[in-house]
Amino acid sequence: MTTRIRPGLHPLARGAYAWLAPHGSWGWSNAGLIADGDQSLLIDTLYDLDLTGEMLRKMRHAEPAAKTIDTLINTHANGDHCHGNELVAGAEIIASAASALEMSELTPEAMAAIMASSAELGPLGEYFRHCFGQFRFDGIRFTPPTRTFEGTLDLTVGDKQVHLIEVGPAHTRGDVLVHCPADRVVFTGDILFINSTPVMWQGPVANWINACLLIEDMAADLIVPGHGPITDKHGVVQVRHYLQFVRDQARARYDAGMDAFEAAKDIELSEYSSWSDPERIAVNVDSLYREFSGEQTRTDVFELMRRMAALAGF
Repeated sequence: MTTRIRPGLHPLARGAYAWLAPHGSWGWSNAGLIADGDQSLLIDTLYDLDLTGEMLRKMRHAEPAAKTIDTLINTHANGDHCHGNELVAGAEIIASAASALEMSELTPEAMAAIMASSAELGPLGEYFRHCFGQFRFDGIRFTPPTRTFEGTLDLTVGDKQVHLIEVGPAHTRGDVLVHCPADRVVFTGDILFINSTPVMWQGPVANWINACLLIEDMAADLIVPGHGPITDKHGVVQVRHYLQFVRDQARARYDAGMDAFEAAKDIELSEYSSWSDPERIAVNVDSLYREFSGEQTRTDVFELMRRMAALAGF
């Protein structure tokens, strides 16, 4: 049940909503709301204050309990899932401990500085503007979590049980799933990219594959990815198959002695070539090579962005 994206607020069940971005590329992230009685829980904020403010206005119009957000869950550390936190700063903000640490490494202020200097970076700067030029990072106040956890955490929203399950490191260091059994809904953060190429900043790939298998076993009918349209378990299987495909293709080239970037350029994406941002294969292969070799030092993120820019034709 993977369809085209209809942006905006979508009711999923009584008191459960998905907020969908207009497309699933860089920075255009989804979010969610769970409400019951007079209590509400928000899953993720968006990349800037304008986007987050628009989403909150629509949620408050649709759901009276959202007029005051009681709890915010940040599913992971990427800014397109937490830069808008200051607009619900009165809520308890929860993330995994690993995500909370990672959030401080690329703050909104740092992102604003990168974009301000992008004209000096040549093709890399062009790629940054292509990916992130539609967002406004100036004036955002970094608002970190107020509560952290490791493993699992169970919450209640009115009479609804909500289960937080840490499945990272995978996409990032501390990815979290948000499952509401009463609504038969799971919000996956960036464990799922639907019709958009996943990007493995962290790994190991086995954790990500296992996270997909966990979702496949959940009592959930509707699955809200971090990017892309609402899906079901068929969409989860597609993401898992992509990860397995890239793992196997990268392993063959690692064993043959190819370097990571040459391997990324050499892999024929076939059925996955229609997904947006296919150049992310450069990051995925680099992470897999690091995993295969046992290398602990991560490749500089600017170097990874340069590789993606090259593959994307910049």
